[in-house]
Amino acid sequence: MARKPGSPPTAKVPAVDHEVIRELAKLLDETGLTEIEFERDGVSIRVARQLNAPAGRARPAEAPLAVPAPAAVAADPLQHPGLVASPMVGSAYLGPTPGARPFVEIGSAVKTGETLMIIEAMKTMNQIPAPRSGTVIQILVEDGQPVEYGEPLMIIE
Repeated sequence: MARKPGSPPTAKVPAVDHEVIRELAKLLDETGLTEIEFERDGVSIRVARQLNAPAGRARPAEAPLAVPAPAAVAADPLQHPGLVASPMVGSAYLGPTPGARPFVEIGSAVKTGETLMIIEAMKTMNQIPAPRSGTVIQILVEDGQPVEYGEPLMIIE
């Protein structure tokens, strides 16, 4: 919890509403988001999960304002049997062109071989096929994000 910038300091800081934090953490899991912020009556709560970033990629310097509830901490995606990992180094694109609908979204049913995303490597657009049929439960990269070989891209169950 943090005081809203520009607001005067108060003698008593409101108590942390643990139920709100639990609900926000649950919402993170349900939506696949990595961060969510909530503000009410000048009190701001930010819940975030840190996914393992590859070596060399900088993390935001901003510290979380609230510690996520245990439910918000994602299990290690590298251990999930439905992990789709990057087969190369490049830039990941979720849709066929900028501004276009993504190939898949969370909750999309996919078939083996169906395009999940594109990774641009050395000016070549490489379609990344689904290694198995199932439902996309998590997308672990942002559109246009640089990825490294073996980096988790998404999870299909």
